[in-house]
Amino acid sequence: MSKGKRARMADAAVAENQQREIPSLKKIMASLPIRQGRYLDVSSLPFAPGDATAGSEAELQAIVIGDRKTVDLPLTIEQSNYFSDMLRRSATGDARKRSVTDLEAFLHNNEEEVWENSWVRFPRDLLSPLSEEVLQRDLLADKDEPGRGNRSDVQKFIFHQNGQDYLRIPISYLLKLSLAEIVNSSRLLLPATILDTATRLMDHFLNDNSSPENFSFHVVSASAHCRLGAAVAQEMAERFLLSTLLVMYANERFGLIKSGQQAVIFYSPHPPYRQKMLNNCISDAFYRELFMNPCLSGWRRGEEKRDYMHLCHQVISRSQLNAIAKLREAGIITNNLVILPNTSNISLSNNGTHVSLGSRQLGAMLKDPGSGFSKVQEKVLGDLAVKIVEHFLPLFVGSYTAAPYRLDFTDFHPEKVLAFLPHELDYTHLRMFWRRWQKKAKLRVLGRSLTPFGPLWLDRTIRAVCGLRGDFLPDYRMIDYLMALMSTEQSPALDGRLHNSERLKKDLTDLGVFDGKMSLYLFEKMRDYETMGFSGFESRHYSLFEKFADDMGKAVDIQNLLYCLAFKYMTAGNISQNSIPDSPFVESERRQIIFGTAVGIPTFYIRQDTDNVLMKRILARAERVRKSRRYPRYLRVYNDEYRRALLKILHEDAADLIEMFDLKDTLQDLEFRLESPRLYSALGRLTASILKEVGALSPLQVKSEVFNLAAERYYRHGLRRRHIEESLDLLIEELAAFQKDCRGMRQETKRAMNLLFKNEQPPAFIRRLRSKILEGSVEEGDLKNLIYLVIISIHENSKVADSHKGGDSRRTNHVASVC
Repeated sequence: MSKGKRARMADAAVAENQQREIPSLKKIMASLPIRQGRYLDVSSLPFAPGDATAGSEAELQAIVIGDRKTVDLPLTIEQSNYFSDMLRRSATGDARKRSVTDLEAFLHNNEEEVWENSWVRFPRDLLSPLSEEVLQRDLLADKDEPGRGNRSDVQKFIFHQNGQDYLRIPISYLLKLSLAEIVNSSRLLLPATILDTATRLMDHFLNDNSSPENFSFHVVSASAHCRLGAAVAQEMAERFLLSTLLVMYANERFGLIKSGQQAVIFYSPHPPYRQKMLNNCISDAFYRELFMNPCLSGWRRGEEKRDYMHLCHQVISRSQLNAIAKLREAGIITNNLVILPNTSNISLSNNGTHVSLGSRQLGAMLKDPGSGFSKVQEKVLGDLAVKIVEHFLPLFVGSYTAAPYRLDFTDFHPEKVLAFLPHELDYTHLRMFWRRWQKKAKLRVLGRSLTPFGPLWLDRTIRAVCGLRGDFLPDYRMIDYLMALMSTEQSPALDGRLHNSERLKKDLTDLGVFDGKMSLYLFEKMRDYETMGFSGFESRHYSLFEKFADDMGKAVDIQNLLYCLAFKYMTAGNISQNSIPDSPFVESERRQIIFGTAVGIPTFYIRQDTDNVLMKRILARAERVRKSRRYPRYLRVYNDEYRRALLKILHEDAADLIEMFDLKDTLQDLEFRLESPRLYSALGRLTASILKEVGALSPLQVKSEVFNLAAERYYRHGLRRRHIEESLDLLIEELAAFQKDCRGMRQETKRAMNLLFKNEQPPAFIRRLRSKILEGSVEEGDLKNLIYLVIISIHENSKVADSHKGGDSRRTNHVASVC
């Protein structure tokens, strides 16, 4: 017997053993309470309108505006041992003077006086008794074991100056203390039940990573008055409004503005330009000291979580360096002329939104030991559903969320712009991707592709002489961040077997790509009942929503539709485990389309004999598909036609679901976004607003630095204002809905409203303050009443959600819990 035949027999035996571990999909579906007679009752499917629940987690950009002599970030840098050591080493010739001059330029050349992700500092005696109590608990090494004493890094947060103690904290923690101040001041005004709600909200403001994060105040579900997506968007808008008001209140209550520190939060999808500049002239350890969150809130052992976040930064930075070797193996880097990336990777400062969907039906069965439905069956269904939904993700990129970004020609070193793609795509697809990207960016001179050489003076000269402008990307966050790790041959991530992600992480750890202690990165992530307290899925591909209701709400409705369609496919037997093979190549084949959409590449290639049944079905409905002349045995597919084919599939295979969800208008809106993206898509609207800032008609008409800084200004001012206005409008609508009989206020809420607003209706109160809210100039008394009003609205909505929750209290805390 030949060696090759023995190897094939061994592989077949391994595959057979693995398959035996996976229960039959047909038997699993038969165990679910899905009503099947002559016709399938789609209302009994998991994730149908009466079954689905949802929540979200949002990451915000934080800044502090002020002079470098009063803001924490520049003060911390100038007073650090790192800065003094760099000055000394530069003076003695032991370090490059460029490193010091770049750092000094960062400190001195800041005309707008905006310091991204800076902390704030203020006298500790400004804290109320409740805030002080909250602080002391969060400084404990173990919140459940106070006897162990405080964390070992308390000195980072408390220092002595001018004869008094000062508190130094990130803005993410400032939000929690601001809310504690509100609770303390409202003890005599608000009923105990509403105070309990306000106190509970503190745990929803997390200190994780670099940016302020928060997750849903309550689980939402669809109702006769509100679709699921609209409910999720409204809850997120209310959360953003409360967060914004809490920062405004903290600016006044803790004397931040008086001391030259104005804190501001807003949505922004990618790391700030100036923070990237700073990262290029400091060490990775000092970067973590400045920007990685101390994890004071949201974790029982904060220091352990902080160490985990430091591990994430170290691993991702190392992974970025390891990607260079893969680019060489793939044949993209053909010589030793490379630009080594910084040892400190800044991608963890990317900000996105995660949306989780849960199924009451699946959760109830997993909760009941007598149902016969176990975590093994849940895993089979979950992995297959994720694989199905991944094929449809190009519909979302640019349409509902975006992260528009300009790359200059000098940025086009493959080891820089391809970022983590070597860990996410098969080499074949990576080479195809890079060639098409170069063509799209017009990096060809005299018929040959040209990329930067390295010396900046030389690259700038080539750029000017050859007229090379670089490129414009629809969603840079999806390229600049580690979005979805590729499986290995021996350890597929989505093969339906229990603990497959742990096996994959071990393989990736051995390869130097990842660390087994970290949570596996995927576009769509199964959330299992045993771990999370609900059974469902988390979508992690959303970047920046321009509008809550129109963008986020409709995106979540499509997300819900897709998971319901996945279960319909499985019920009908159209798609099984073998329909979408778990090989890394087939996985990469579908994911290249998502990354290509994020970059704006017009075409991609699919193997003619692909084993992916769902991919074949989609391509059969795509126009202008032809055999590739460059790549034998491959089909050339237009990205736009692929997305049109996805719409056709939805109209054909999900027609009954679309009717059930009442999403005909949403599908029509999606078609408009795809056919006229400049007018209707989130990308088109965001790009138009940014271009208005610089007075240009096209992103390629302006330099990359000018465009990207203009984008940051728009997010900081124009988009933030729009989000506040929409949040206020939604709050007014919510208050009006409370007055209706079907959603009448509870007695304690009515008493609180009468006490707070004796001579004025709450909607009129909001309208009167609207302009001041947008300007950030609301007087402290009115600001407190406005915050009380938002908390009352959250309290009412939480009570409604509790009545629909079905008794599973754990779901509220974990539906949008972080990794």
